[in-house]
Parts: sequence; C-alpha cells; structure tokens
Amino acid sequence: MKNYDVVILTDKDHVQPKEITVYKQNVLDEDNYVKNALEKLNLKVGRFSWDDTTFDWTTTKYVLFRSTWDYFNRYAEFSIWLNKISKQTTLLNSEKTIRWNIDKHYLLDLQKKGIHICESYFIETSEIKSLQELATDYELTEFVLKPCISGGGRHTYKINQNNILKYEAVFSELIAKEAMIIQPFQHNIVTKGEISLMVMNGKFTHAVLKIAKKGDFRVQDDFGGTVSDYSPSQIEIDFAESAIKACKELPIYARVDVFTDNNGKLAIAELELIEPELWFRNNSKAADELAKGIKLLINEE
Repeated sequence: MKNYDVVILTDKDHVQPKEITVYKQNVLDEDNYVKNALEKLNLKVGRFSWDDTTFDWTTTKYVLFRSTWDYFNRYAEFSIWLNKISKQTTLLNSEKTIRWNIDKHYLLDLQKKGIHICESYFIETSEIKSLQELATDYELTEFVLKPCISGGGRHTYKINQNNILKYEAVFSELIAKEAMIIQPFQHNIVTKGEISLMVMNGKFTHAVLKIAKKGDFRVQDDFGGTVSDYSPSQIEIDFAESAIKACKELPIYARVDVFTDNNGKLAIAELELIEPELWFRNNSKAADELAKGIKLLINEE
C-alpha cells in the first residue's frame, strides 16, 4: 500500500513559510484548494518540497507539480532529481511533458502544428553575433530578450536602439551559458494585457486578465501587475484548447497565455505545463475538475 495517492509539490520557501506575505498566502491557498478537492474524493494527499531528501517518493502513486518555483534557478539539480523521481512514481504532468515545456523551443513545435505563436527568434549558445547585429538581421528596433529556460521574468529585458549597447555585455554573458529568445516588443500586451486561460483535462475552466503596471511591460504580479477575472470569447477558448491538443501528450492541467500580436492576430505567449499559477482562488470548481482527472487516473490503475 502507498502512503499517499497524491503528493503536491512545492519548494522550500513555501512548505511552512516563517513569514506569511500576501504573495506566499496566495501560494498556500492555491495548493490548499487542490488538496481539499483531492481529499473530497477520498484520496490521501501530502505536500512536500520537491528537494526533500527525507521523503521516500516511492510511497506516493502520483506527484503533482504546483509551486516548485525555484527549479529554473537550480535547473541542473532539478533535472537530475526529475530523472530519478520519474522512475519512482508517476509525475503530473509527466516528465516528457515537463522537459518539453521547460525549454521555450517548444513554441516551434506548436507553430509546426498550426498554432500561432509570437514572432520569435531563437539564439543558440554557438552564436557569435552581437545583440546589435542580431537586431539588424531581424530588423528589430524594439524587442524583448529572455532565456529559453526561465520563469518569473528572470533575465527578461526590454531593449531598443537607445539602450542596446548597455545590454551587449549582459547578452554576451548569458548566451555563453544558455540559449536565448528574441521577440519583437508586443505593444498590445501593454495596452490590452495578457489573457491566461486555465485548461483542466483538456477543457477550459476559467480565465484571468493580467495587465502590467504603468511604465512596465511585465504582467507578472511580482512586478506590480494586476489580475482580474476575464470572460473569454469562444474563439479564445477554442484557441487555447487547440494549443493543448497540439502538445506532445495531453496535459492534465495547463495555463495558456495568449495576447493579440502586433499584426492583430491571437497568439501564444507561453504554454505553462509545469508549475503555473492557476488562480483556483478565482474559481475553486477548476480545482475540483483537476481532482476528478487525477481520480480517473487512479481508478484506471
């Protein structure tokens, strides 16, 4: 017998925070919605940090990635752990999905399957051109630079012809160690915001609208962005569900971030399949839908 049906994964900072900020309380609340939803279905649920060396991962049927928000700063360590744990229990979403989604090259796979993505240029670690040379090649006067493996706005920079020289050294240092992505600055994200559509078991459940604070372009609440409930159109819902169907395999949960690009076309900003904030506190029924999907998996065993 397993000790747990499902273990909810978090990180050390969010297991039992010493100081409860509004931000950390949101994390605790989000994970609790999932825990309660699973327990209502008579499942045995635990919650541990992904790097907890005292926990025996063979004692749980499933592990559910939720707030493992330090993985991109500890990627080498996380990758080794992921490989090990995937042989001891079942991951939700799967290791295959996680490894595919970690690297923003996945956007090219979506594009090949007919899903419209933001105009993107991938810069590999073998690149010898300067940032200015790349901007000239791609005819970009204003663009965003960010790592292919990142999260929470890490090393995300808005660059134009007035400040590009300032970022040459930063770019040179980053590209020596990791692949980067360059995308034309998307003005509608600032003026209209970015829509996050939550999808459980392949079906849309709810959405929020994220808007950057005045003077910024990053919509994350870490940088002062605001979030409000949003009622998407059927076109937006269909677009999000189509993006999920284009994945390597159907994820049990997903967040599809979309916006209207500079050409007025609906586009994927990010497809979040690892540890996205899913705003269950805005719609607790979505947590119930996720729990039902997990229960079905357990029943099928």
